[in-house]
Amino acid sequence: MFRQLVRLFVKDSENTKSASVRTGYGILSGVTGIIVNIVLAASKFVIGMISHSIAITGDALNNLSDAGSNIVTLVGFKMAGMKPDKEHPFGHGRIEYVAALVVGFIVEMMGIELIKSSIEKIKNPVPSVFSWVACIVLLLSICGKLWLALFNRYLGRKIESPAMTAVVADSISDIAATSSTLLALVLSQFTSFPVDGVFGVLVALFIMYSGFGILKETIGILLGNPPSKEIVDGLRALILDHDGVIGIHDLVIHSYGAAKFFATVHVEVPTTVDIIEAHDTMDLIEREVQERFSIQLVVHMDPLVVNDERVDELHSLVIAQCQEIDPSLQIHDFRVVDGPTHTNLIFDLVVPFEFRLSEEQTEELLCQKIKEQNENYYAVITTETSYV
Repeated sequence: MFRQLVRLFVKDSENTKSASVRTGYGILSGVTGIIVNIVLAASKFVIGMISHSIAITGDALNNLSDAGSNIVTLVGFKMAGMKPDKEHPFGHGRIEYVAALVVGFIVEMMGIELIKSSIEKIKNPVPSVFSWVACIVLLLSICGKLWLALFNRYLGRKIESPAMTAVVADSISDIAATSSTLLALVLSQFTSFPVDGVFGVLVALFIMYSGFGILKETIGILLGNPPSKEIVDGLRALILDHDGVIGIHDLVIHSYGAAKFFATVHVEVPTTVDIIEAHDTMDLIEREVQERFSIQLVVHMDPLVVNDERVDELHSLVIAQCQEIDPSLQIHDFRVVDGPTHTNLIFDLVVPFEFRLSEEQTEELLCQKIKEQNENYYAVITTETSYV
């Protein structure tokens, strides 16, 4: 059913890297969510007033806020689909993340308001009026929100959208909230304890937790998350598959929206290779990455001395000393510069985040271990962390 709806309302729906297609998915998600949530909010509000249930009324307001969230998502996708301009040459794709942030804040605000009204209900309880109609409406609401969550999850996976992920999380919190409201309505018939208000507090806390999750995930994206292992492994395999490529390092990927990526990488080639031929290979790599991954890649070519017995021996020596310190340490851009009194071993050292030693301690220890192998060896180290 989901696939049929997409084909019916989104033109060229399989071309998910297109900004216009992503906008189409966003519009479909937003309009569908607005309709479903307004219908649910109206029905719950009426039932809440009739049954004197603060939990049901709060759930109705939550659905109304969801409709507002859907409007925010809809506007966000429309703005994210705008073409690049002079002020924003990388496009407007990150507006989608801003929309997810707004949804997160809306969810948090509704949770705060619900917890206030629930505490008031605990202080001044009003008996709930049990109604089978109310139970049926709540059950239908659960089914409707479950369908909406699955629909948005399907859309979100198709276009890898953080905004739709936020909407899905919001829908899941609504399912839990409505289920709690239904349980509170049933239990209130067997006790004078203000179970309605208590469940309202629990629902509010769950809503606030969901909002916090949305905010945390979206802020993480805006701050800069590392690329997925699948993308890194795919890029590495594609680049290394070309003749004349020895290795790669310093891969950096930047996101300017869920469908707009820029990347840089250092590609190692033998010093013996023809420079024109190597440059042509780099151009080919950039084109293939664009076609296969929709990533605009810039390649920096690093010449590497190969088949030199002494350089290979010293390279292996340094790697061995790194492994003795910690197997996670890596080196690249290894060069040997001989002098009349000593030999410089020049290389970049890659240290993982949260390593047990500081950069200064790691460099000092590695220099010492290399020095122990030969007092004429001087390590010239540039320490860095990996971005992937």
